[in-house]
Amino acid sequence: MENIDIIKTAVKALDSKKGSDIEVIRISDLTILADYFIIATGTSTTQVRALADEVEYKLSLDGVEPHHIEGEKSSWVCLDYNGVVIHIFYKDQRDFYQLERLWEDGEKIDITEFLED
Repeated sequence: MENIDIIKTAVKALDSKKGSDIEVIRISDLTILADYFIIATGTSTTQVRALADEVEYKLSLDGVEPHHIEGEKSSWVCLDYNGVVIHIFYKDQRDFYQLERLWEDGEKIDITEFLED
């Protein structure tokens, strides 16, 4: 599965479970960590886990499994799909770490076409 397909599936999954402030940033020109970061916010630690579970589930239906998962029982879950790394935060954690600011030299990707109607 191509990175763009992982992004589409993940963004749709996050949106379907009411994830907020979903952003996709292309970072391939800035680092070797990944090609893209997806960042989303949940309103509670329970929702953060539900968002991560939904992304995992939807991608597994397409035969894509995460390379690594961090923070499964915390307010920040990181799903590593090699070229695409998905960060799901509780709002306070997202405000604290400000990944968008850290990676502001990356290219923000327009995701409106991926969102649910």
